Amino acid sequence: MERFAIGTGRCGSTLLTTMLAEHREVVGINEFFTGLDWTRRFQPGEVTAGELVELISADNPVTTDVLARGYDAPEIQYPFSARSRFSRGDPVPWLLVAMVPRLTDEPDELYDEMMEFASSRGDATLAVHYRELFEWLTQRVGGSIWIERSGSSIDYLGELLDLYPEAKFLHIHRDGREAALSMRAHPFYRLGVALLHGLVPEIEEGEDEVVALLEHLPAVEAFGRYWTEQLARGFRALPRLEPGQYLAVRFEDLIERPEETISAVADFFELPADVGFASRAAAQVHGRPSPRFPDLPANEQQNLAAACHAGEVLLGRLDR
Repeated sequence: MERFAIGTGRCGSTLLTTMLAEHREVVGINEFFTGLDWTRRFQPGEVTAGELVELISADNPVTTDVLARGYDAPEIQYPFSARSRFSRGDPVPWLLVAMVPRLTDEPDELYDEMMEFASSRGDATLAVHYRELFEWLTQRVGGSIWIERSGSSIDYLGELLDLYPEAKFLHIHRDGREAALSMRAHPFYRLGVALLHGLVPEIEEGEDEVVALLEHLPAVEAFGRYWTEQLARGFRALPRLEPGQYLAVRFEDLIERPEETISAVADFFELPADVGFASRAAAQVHGRPSPRFPDLPANEQQNLAAACHAGEVLLGRLDR
């Protein structure tokens, strides 16, 4: 069975998968799809081993540019150090930036093994390549069940369904206003939203364009619109799902009732019994993040709430 945790940006999915990883059989495949080439990561038809390796070994140019300028984010897990193969500013393969270091203390070595496995494969669809790669990784690090989780993955729920029409999807969602403000505080989302919505500041001659974009704070409603747009795209795919394939949980419930909520998630994903799992998972919760919305000026509160309204309705957090 294929299992995915999906959500918008900054929705609490990282905490969810950290909690799920407390299950002795579960391996979290984190941020696999996020930084792969968006034009090729879900391409149809058969793909050769060489094409697969080319796809999954590439760096993400935006990430490379941001890291080279000294910015960081929680997704960046690669241990840049004197012992590491890569330095900040190098074109580090995306999977080595975010995913592999969560699975091992020796990410360069595991990455090499993964590329060797990928290069040994025959022609297959990406659905088969990805599944068998995930299964290989899971066995390699000592688990039996994988759950893939990537930031903003609600955006491409339809494409995931094309690959895995019988998969299970756990959708975690958060107050849209707080998710939007968390994205605004995140350098990668700040850069992405500015480019997507054409909110590019004037760049003075000789100024570093990437730094200018990273330091620019678009209006709060831009992030509310982006959050709502992600949900709208994902919800268009929901009619294709059978009731047993989809479960939505609130981030707030995960924080306030962690054992109860993670137990419901485990039941949905049909995880085997693991004594003490729920209490170990609940111990990963360290309080609720301080809300940002109340600190906004009244006009920004109004604008952000309006931008998030349609998304909140889709989630059932607001009436129409």
